[in-house]
Amino acid sequence: MNLVLRGVVFDFDGVIVDSHPAHKRAWKTFLESVGRTVSEEQLQFVLAGRKRDDILRHFLGEIDADLITEYGHRKEQFFRDEAGDVRTINGLPSFLKDLEDEQLIFGIASSGSRSRIDFLLERLDLKKRFRVVITGDEVVQGKPDPAVFLRAAQDLGVEPSALIAFEDAVSGVKAARSAGMKCIGIAQPERVSILLDAGANRVVPDFRSLSYSKLQELLV
Repeated sequence: MNLVLRGVVFDFDGVIVDSHPAHKRAWKTFLESVGRTVSEEQLQFVLAGRKRDDILRHFLGEIDADLITEYGHRKEQFFRDEAGDVRTINGLPSFLKDLEDEQLIFGIASSGSRSRIDFLLERLDLKKRFRVVITGDEVVQGKPDPAVFLRAAQDLGVEPSALIAFEDAVSGVKAARSAGMKCIGIAQPERVSILLDAGANRVVPDFRSLSYSKLQELLV
């Protein structure tokens, strides 16, 4: 029996907003501020869909909760300083309008921090478009654990099998698929095979080629 598509759950960084360059610059500046120099290759870890606490421990080792909070606030300020050029991913506004016309509902399931995501949603006038926003602050286990996607589905009141997720990271694709959702990857050609191998049902560079009817085909 074919399922009816009822909603879409989006990752945030690299899916809703083209924030990865600003994100990397902010992490580089922060890490340098605490005496940690990292290469461009090492910095790729911050784009892997991990929670901020996990990123801090990856680069700085085991640090106590108070220091995690302090460092988290410092890193966020560096991000805000870098975020002036952050824009939505190509095709997102018209794609959302197409889905809204079909009465679909939207959620966000991100490993990012609540304050940073709210900051960008407000600045880009997007917050009212999403019924549910679940961040890394609301779950104990980050991606690839499915917790953030399961929480989004629960709060939307929709079975995961009637939702499609959009992700740009391997850990995110695995989390969405483990939650029982179909998943479309957002990636440039050189990363397509990586996301397909992780379980993505399809990979596209942005939203310009997508529509409600094309999403519905994934649930057949």
